[in-house]
Amino acid sequence: MEAHTFQRVWDTAVVAHGDAPFLVFRAESGVVTEWTYGEFDAVVARAAGALAAQGARAGSPVHLVLRNSPAFVALWLAAARLGAWMVPVDPASSARDIASQVQRVRPVVGLCAAARASAYREGAGDTPVVELSEDSSDVAPGGPLSGEPVTAPATVLPSDRLAVMFTSGTTSQPKGVVLTQANYADVAERMADAAALEPRHRWHVTLPLFHANAQYYCFAPAIAVGASVALSATFSASGWVPHARELGVTHASLFAAPIRMILARCSPAEPPLRLEHVWFAQSLGAGHYKQFTKLTGVRPRQLYGMTETVAIVCRDTGEPPTHNVIGEAMPGRRIRLDDPATGEPAAPGEPGNLHVLGTPGVDLFSGYLDDEVTTARAFEHTGDGTWFATGDLVSADAEGVLRFVGRVDDVIKVSGENVSLTEVEAAVAQAPGVLEAAVVAQPDPVRDVVPVAYVVARDGANPPGTGELAEWAARNLTPAARPREWHLIDELPRTSVGKVRRFKLST
Repeated sequence: MEAHTFQRVWDTAVVAHGDAPFLVFRAESGVVTEWTYGEFDAVVARAAGALAAQGARAGSPVHLVLRNSPAFVALWLAAARLGAWMVPVDPASSARDIASQVQRVRPVVGLCAAARASAYREGAGDTPVVELSEDSSDVAPGGPLSGEPVTAPATVLPSDRLAVMFTSGTTSQPKGVVLTQANYADVAERMADAAALEPRHRWHVTLPLFHANAQYYCFAPAIAVGASVALSATFSASGWVPHARELGVTHASLFAAPIRMILARCSPAEPPLRLEHVWFAQSLGAGHYKQFTKLTGVRPRQLYGMTETVAIVCRDTGEPPTHNVIGEAMPGRRIRLDDPATGEPAAPGEPGNLHVLGTPGVDLFSGYLDDEVTTARAFEHTGDGTWFATGDLVSADAEGVLRFVGRVDDVIKVSGENVSLTEVEAAVAQAPGVLEAAVVAQPDPVRDVVPVAYVVARDGANPPGTGELAEWAARNLTPAARPREWHLIDELPRTSVGKVRRFKLST
């Protein structure tokens, strides 16, 4: 596949689908605003003019500290038009986080919500700031993103930088993942093919836009084929199903944690949807999978990917799809599974370190921002191409069907037996009275390490007893996988996209 630019992907979509719906935005107030491809291209032209007025040029970094909004989408596409690059980050970032980000990327301008401007300005120092409302007024003619329209795009190359996305922050120093114009063009085409996307389809986007999932799996492929996106300002577990019905969506992409929240909060009287396709990532128990299938009207398909792999590496193509496999490698993807102890090929059924072959800056990220040492550790250059070490453990059965096991440090040996903390969490989350759970490893003088569970009750006024949970585990988990201790807590420490920060749980 010849590398080209994301700017070209957008321009081609506007020419081919100018009168077709592109963006349907549902504000927190419930007000819905819609734009066609042609109408939104005029928004992008004005936003590019607003950025240019702030000094943005080819190669300029632009700091986006915004919730889901038309402004975010417009600024992303405006950066592509100017040859600039965006740095999208969690809008809930503290002043300290913002100071670190600004120091690392030196943006020409920062764009944030007026409601959170004090924290941004405290961290951003002398960086020029544009305050936005995060509703449709931002992109209206005469609004804060209404500059002199830039209709002629800059000359950009596939290798030019388009974004730096910081990893989720489950470690103390997030890595800056550098992404090119070619990365976004490649993911647009690959993910459109993977979801069999057509112009009549509409994605339901409730995950945060500053995260890779919404950009890679929903917006970029929609643009590639002229499909539309229904974007919600915020995620609502109780509102997810009725909002999907209201907005006429056909496709959705979620993590397991939001799915569990939807199942817990959705009204039992809510009629099921009739979606055509749902992606999900991370482990989902069989019971929750069955419930969500009934609620959406389609069997979800699990996928596996990372910010660094850009397009997904593999997905469940089985008929019917199931709750616990990530399936087969995508067309054009080559993978290998290395035994963690020996480095030799992992045996069938045994966890192996997942490596992905690709080309940095095309179908793999370009590298880590200003960090040659970490980049060199992640990449292995060979005659076949470049192998990227994902840091994840995956197993393959005799037929080559893949299962996600967990991060390298998420798999423990209890008396010599492999136990995936991720799989135990998915199982415990289905126990009676449990809303969600996290499982960590604890040293044990007899078994080396053992799992310990932290549980959030579905009903805080009537939580399950630890004895009840232990009895449930005895019936439903293998001896090695049964938590040796149970702790009831009010909430799990999570990143903004739902990943559990296990290092913040302690016994």
